[in-house]
Amino acid sequence: MRYKDAGVDIERGERFSEVVRSLAKEVYSPRVKRGIGGFCSLVEFDPSEYKRPLIAAATDGVGTKLKIAFAMGRLDTVGIDLVAMCVNDLITAGARPLFFLDYFATSRLDIEKGREVMKGILKGCEEAGCPLVGGETAEMPGFYREGEFDLAGFAVGVVEAEEVIDGRGISPGDAVIGLASSGLHSNGFSLVRRLFLEEKGMRLEQWVEELGCPLGEELLRPTRIYVRSVLGLIESFPIKGIAHITGGGIPGNLSRILPPGRRAVVKKGKWPVPPIFSLIEKAGVEEEEMWRTFNQGIGMILVCSPETVDPIIREAGNRGERAFLIGEITEGEGVEIEGM
Repeated sequence: MRYKDAGVDIERGERFSEVVRSLAKEVYSPRVKRGIGGFCSLVEFDPSEYKRPLIAAATDGVGTKLKIAFAMGRLDTVGIDLVAMCVNDLITAGARPLFFLDYFATSRLDIEKGREVMKGILKGCEEAGCPLVGGETAEMPGFYREGEFDLAGFAVGVVEAEEVIDGRGISPGDAVIGLASSGLHSNGFSLVRRLFLEEKGMRLEQWVEELGCPLGEELLRPTRIYVRSVLGLIESFPIKGIAHITGGGIPGNLSRILPPGRRAVVKKGKWPVPPIFSLIEKAGVEEEEMWRTFNQGIGMILVCSPETVDPIIREAGNRGERAFLIGEITEGEGVEIEGM
């Protein structure tokens, strides 16, 4: 027997690697000295640019949002999600992304479908200014369902040690600013699929008046990448803390950056909540569960001194973000959603 008889086609994998290599070159920066193709990649790093550089690293996946992509036969957006979930984590420390790696595992490699996935990853990398320099593609017959795959991403960045944003300076009276999300991003999809597709019997191609689009189109809306705008704000203003709002919602993620003795009071109604969240709640999810599962329309949170609120919100708008003053810091512990 040959490896191919067991379901793994080495030649097909090599052809796909060549496709990825040619696509990735389009977003290489001069720092990339050796990219996809070798046993490892080499990226130039100049320590003279920093006094004491720290390497930042983050990894994540897309989760069961992939099931929506499979069902719709649309694979060009989940790669953006993959990059976003990783690089948005990096910038919470003030780190600038240096490069990105991916892991793509499937039952049987379909080169054209793989190409669509990679186009999304490379679009995300371009938005983040973070070249794709390597990764792993694996055929695993019998492990994944036919036509399905899994994705994981790995981002590496750098930040000056004296400029790390870690929340330690957060004080009572500080302001909480929220940057709008593009929708669900990449969290809570096991609940969403169960609710809409199984319990309510909705179809992904079904037009939903409240959304102004088919259900599947809304669910596949890519995660917003905040890298360029947030790094720009960090350069211009003293930001004390940054939280990426993913699984766990605002309470679960904002609490991660609060020092002992500090409480964040987030005021419900201070920003427009996208209709997808109201639709989910009306379909049968309690309000408390909504807040601890979904981002509720806020993808990133910044904590800053009150006197910098207005200029930060203006500058965020100039950079294409919708920013809102959504709360304040008090004495205490944890996160309170006022008005819930």
